[in-house]
Amino acid sequence: MTSPFRLATATLADAPRLTALVNSAYRGDSSRQGWTTEAHLLDGQRIDEEGIRDMLGVPEAAMLLCLGENDELLGSFYTHPTGNKMYLGMLAVAPTGQGRGVGKFLIRAAENYGRQHGCAVSKMTVISVRPELIAFYERLGYRQTGATEPFPTDPRYGIPKHPLTLLVLEKPLA
Repeated sequence: MTSPFRLATATLADAPRLTALVNSAYRGDSSRQGWTTEAHLLDGQRIDEEGIRDMLGVPEAAMLLCLGENDELLGSFYTHPTGNKMYLGMLAVAPTGQGRGVGKFLIRAAENYGRQHGCAVSKMTVISVRPELIAFYERLGYRQTGATEPFPTDPRYGIPKHPLTLLVLEKPLA
């Protein structure tokens, strides 16, 4: 079966539309149309254009794009291989397009990207009070490691409404 989606790698020219997509998926009223919203947990933006450009400038890292008809940006996912581990972050799917397989498409693409770069393990962090998101990743083979990380304190990435912790999830890529 042919996928209705096309995979692309973001360039600096994509920064404005990536910023809009990510913020619409995570924050504000538009994010409440989908199930990935963090608007009840954080105020402010999820990221700005400078942050996207910084991510795109990391050697070996990539922002993978899921494109639909007419190159419509349906979703994005950041992947950064380091050694034998690949970090995945900031999965964003347009709120009105959630539930169509965009997230799974991007996760599979990111895992393949990691394998192509010699990674044996995929790692991500998820806000601990997001059980529905943790369950989604667990259905795709990710497991909680028991490790935690502090939530970033830089207001460029949002202002927590109460203290937050990140759980570390991993999946073998072999």
